[in-house]
Amino acid sequence: MRRLALIVALLLAPLAAPCPARAQPVLNVYNWTDYIDPYVVQRFQQETGIRIRYDVYDSLETLEGKLSAGRSGYDLVVPTSEPTFARLVRAGALLPLDRARIPNWRNLDTGLMARASGADPGNAHGAIYLWGTVGLGLRLDRIRAIAPDLALDGLDVLLKPENARRLAGCGLAVMDSATDVLPSVLRWLGRNPDSADPADLRAAEAALLAIRPQLRAIPGSGALLDMLATGEICVALTYSGDVIQAAARAREARRGVEIGYAAPAAGPQIFFDMLAIPADAPHPEAAHAFIDFLLRPDNIAAVSSHVRYPNAVPASRPLITEAVRDDLNVYPPEAALAGAFVAGTPGPQAERLRSRLWSRFRAGR
Repeated sequence: MRRLALIVALLLAPLAAPCPARAQPVLNVYNWTDYIDPYVVQRFQQETGIRIRYDVYDSLETLEGKLSAGRSGYDLVVPTSEPTFARLVRAGALLPLDRARIPNWRNLDTGLMARASGADPGNAHGAIYLWGTVGLGLRLDRIRAIAPDLALDGLDVLLKPENARRLAGCGLAVMDSATDVLPSVLRWLGRNPDSADPADLRAAEAALLAIRPQLRAIPGSGALLDMLATGEICVALTYSGDVIQAAARAREARRGVEIGYAAPAAGPQIFFDMLAIPADAPHPEAAHAFIDFLLRPDNIAAVSSHVRYPNAVPASRPLITEAVRDDLNVYPPEAALAGAFVAGTPGPQAERLRSRLWSRFRAGR
């Protein structure tokens, strides 16, 4: 996180000096860690004269807590469609977008936007930035050495206790996000991923506690990405794009760490990260300008090439670097997404149950 903040700060330093004649327009962005191409940020500043202040987070809980308190000071945020974005929409915490200010809205994939509309009827408050799935990051070289007969095609690799015990020596991790982990565990159990039934949630808790002694860490996604890339862990339940980033870093380091990704066999959770403007944003005009800028095919192609997550602008596809564009983990074929699901938003009672469950899981009791 600090590394990304430093890169952006260095890139933007020449533009940070105040204009002596009049104050420079400002855009305050709050986004996931390692989730932007710094040169795209620099290009926006150069083209528009709008100065960007850029902060990062590594969990939806952090983002939601910041916005729920109000007066965050941010102009643009990137919440995941369900449940954070959906809850913010229902709470009136987001500004309806003025599409007249976003002519590049026409570039968005209507099919993907329709999937995201469950969280935001009519797509009134957000545009898809990037999307992905939740699955397993695997250090293939170590797993092959320890368990050459193990099928690496689903969550059994981690969630079956006998497999977790077998692989514990090379390091297991689950990202610290009940929002993104519990739906996948419930689906693995054959239950409704959106279930509020206490019996279903107890079953999910039991499944997680059964492997808790074997886990090396329950980190935020940014830390987990680093642990996977350096080979510190060999199995991680996390976001697809983070695994793909980790694999690229491991290849660049040339230390023999081979990273792969496996989507759940029963169908992965698919998520959409949305470009949205807080209702009390101090500079909504600048936020609209940045959304429009990001939906331009060349700019969002540069973002996808850099962070290795797919975007929702079909015209950008030919502009994405070949290694990313042709990676089936980045852009899975339609058949691989046939069983994919978008998690819903739990009600208040279910949310309390899930929160308590997650606290017990983290504590290991």
